[in-house]
Amino acid sequence: MPTYDYECDTCGHTYELFQSITAKPIKKCPECGNNTAKRLIGAGSGIIFKGSGFYQTDYRSERYKKAAKAETDTASENGQKDKTSDKKKTSESKKTGTDN
Repeated sequence: MPTYDYECDTCGHTYELFQSITAKPIKKCPECGNNTAKRLIGAGSGIIFKGSGFYQTDYRSERYKKAAKAETDTASENGQKDKTSDKKKTSESKKTGTDN
């Protein structure tokens, strides 16, 4: 529930009131008792998104997702090949007694 700012036209008293969005504005001033209070229009506040699901990357197109997956798969395959060739080099250096 938001907090609204009010100001009385008669006495100039300003105050805040915690109200539901659907509640009607209060007319009666708590200071002087006259029915001349008005709700002020404020700049509002920023919206705060908490939790997951609010990132631009969460709403990527299917084409982008497929391309990214293919790129990841290719990178992981290349990583496996590099590990395999490293194992071969290590076993060969053990046999010959030399390091590369």
